[in-house]
Amino acid sequence: MMKIIKYLKRFILGGFLLYAYNIIAVTFNITIPINLFTIITVGIFDFPGLLALISLKLWGL
Repeated sequence: MMKIIKYLKRFILGGFLLYAYNIIAVTFNITIPINLFTIITVGIFDFPGLLALISLKLWGL
């Protein structure tokens, strides 16, 4: 049960991290959509996951 709560917290914080990034990135037009896949990616991998999503966005994948 504690692991479920731990991952739930990470997913919520991942969503907030994506939202904060999108607020800053809207001026550069490189926003990342906030959906289940991106929240899980950032929730599991934290900041390196966000960097991976940014690099995928910049390379057009």
